Amino acid sequence: MALRNSASSLLISARSSILGGLTRSAWCSTSVSALRSYATESAAAPPADAAIDLPKTGGRIRKISASSPSKTSLRAKAKYQVRPPRYYRGPLHPIQPPKPSAPNSREFIPGPFGRERLEDHYHNTIAPDFLTLTYTHLPPGTQTAKRDIKQRLREWDDSSPYHKNRPLRGPRGGDTLRLLNKPRTFRNVPKLTGVTVHSMVKGALEDNGYLAIAGMVVQSITGVRATVHKARRSVAPFGLREKKPVAVSSTFKGPLAWRFMSSLVDVVMPKIKEYPGVKGSSGDSSGNISFGFTPDQVTLFPEIEVNYDMYPPKMIPGIHVTVHTSATNDKDARKLLQAFGVPFYGKIVD
Repeated sequence: MALRNSASSLLISARSSILGGLTRSAWCSTSVSALRSYATESAAAPPADAAIDLPKTGGRIRKISASSPSKTSLRAKAKYQVRPPRYYRGPLHPIQPPKPSAPNSREFIPGPFGRERLEDHYHNTIAPDFLTLTYTHLPPGTQTAKRDIKQRLREWDDSSPYHKNRPLRGPRGGDTLRLLNKPRTFRNVPKLTGVTVHSMVKGALEDNGYLAIAGMVVQSITGVRATVHKARRSVAPFGLREKKPVAVSSTFKGPLAWRFMSSLVDVVMPKIKEYPGVKGSSGDSSGNISFGFTPDQVTLFPEIEVNYDMYPPKMIPGIHVTVHTSATNDKDARKLLQAFGVPFYGKIVD
């Protein structure tokens, strides 16, 4: 109460001084100083009837600061400030590197921030149309018969006594069973899973410069560093020696695969004169389609065309392209590539 009375008396004296002929600036400085002194005194002297709660620390008063962070915030802050170990020291080491998705991981890659145009076209148009064309409706409660693997294998006809007790044979043309074609639902619509670009360099048997140029071409086209492959065995008629580097390849997935297919369909194939397309019998019966380009057609890629002077024309190799899809047969994989814009010719072999 005494403080409030003093403040009111100061304001009254300031008002009387104005009436006494003080200037405007003198009155402002007097009133501001009075208010400041009142605020300082009221903050320093708490009310007499207020009770002060102190933390129970065994008779000692603990200093609490509002600016000091808690242990949880310190732990969270240190989690993103400390760099993970440079080398992986095993699963039993106390310090384990974070997951690649963590922002403080050395393997963290931000993004993706957008999708390729072909990928958007697939999700918005191709996938719904594909599901509509190949949808298999099963009413609720329908039980599908589970096929035993023995039903997919061939038995012996017992025409010879040596056929007895022999194991069942695989399908004709190979020992590998084909993938099962499950009923089409929204969960198993075929999509692009990856692309492999491969080049066998015949000139690398005599000059390693051909292999270096092939690696540069494949890397510039795909955006992925090429992997060098060596010969497994020696073949004298071809001049091939064991462990001799003869080929390069690169496999990529995700946005790079969609970007490569978009460039292939929109830029490269339309530039090829009288291009018939991909052979209709191409495929491995598991949803992978392969086709190739000659050295002259490789120069039509925009990454090669813009820096054509960097590559010796006679050393540019041809390439093989394998498109990997999630389809379980060549028919669905071919429909997917046709939706992308890849043409096919000749007899279609499913």
